[in-house]
Amino acid sequence: MSNKKKLPVGVDSFNKLVQHDFYYIDKTGLLVELLKNWAEVNLFTRPRRFGKSLNMSMLQTFFEIGCDKTLFDGLKISEEKELCQEYMGQFPVISISLKGVEGQTFQEALAAMKYIIGQEALRFGFLLESDRLSDKDKDIYQQLTEIGKGTGSLFAMTNDVLGTSLKTLSDLLCRHYGKNVILLIDEYDVPLDKAFQHGYYKEMVSLIRGLFGQALKTNNFLQFAVLTGCLRVSKESIFTGLNNFKVYAADDVQYEEEFGFTKKEVADLLADYNMQEHSSEVKEW
Repeated sequence: MSNKKKLPVGVDSFNKLVQHDFYYIDKTGLLVELLKNWAEVNLFTRPRRFGKSLNMSMLQTFFEIGCDKTLFDGLKISEEKELCQEYMGQFPVISISLKGVEGQTFQEALAAMKYIIGQEALRFGFLLESDRLSDKDKDIYQQLTEIGKGTGSLFAMTNDVLGTSLKTLSDLLCRHYGKNVILLIDEYDVPLDKAFQHGYYKEMVSLIRGLFGQALKTNNFLQFAVLTGCLRVSKESIFTGLNNFKVYAADDVQYEEEFGFTKKEVADLLADYNMQEHSSEVKEW
């Protein structure tokens, strides 16, 4: 076993997985499918442990300006020369996971949401030096990253600023780079699930509806968006009026091989670790 690759238990960073030579079942075919079957907003619902977060990390790594293109050497997507030339490392990417948006009260969940978006906004500190943005634009950016002093939250942004935050970031990044933004939202359903459990579902639905409405429906700076989650939340509750929206559930034939493992992939994995005798066990699992 000493010459076998390490198994990436709990690793959901594509960069880390490739750079440290972990065992990787190639799911870069997702990139090909997304780019050839265009939808402006794509929602993938899958059970837990189906590789959703790892795939989102892979998407960010591929599309983001300044990416390390060598990470994709030898993977399926590298065979698509034209797609790689047109899309790899060509877009600003906003990537957030809403996994941590929870709390016993709505105020606690609200503070968690501000933290997640504020932290992502901090990644783009170079906007303060951009010669393509006005002083007013930079003031707007600083509203997203201002640290809260006595506000009950690490970030001081108001609820109104939070509601438009993803659209605002899209606008500023688009004008800085001259290119539309790709938006990735992982675990989109967690805040709603936690809110339902703790009794503030209506408030959270209102917050998410406003945030997503601005970012996904009226956002002229959006190239496309990908959302993932375990649950299919009704379109009427948070995706009202979204006509550019496609849902791919676990039973959908399209993209069925891009999340989780196929039968062949499991067989190959067992063979690579000389554990073929456990195939019936694994099938039962």
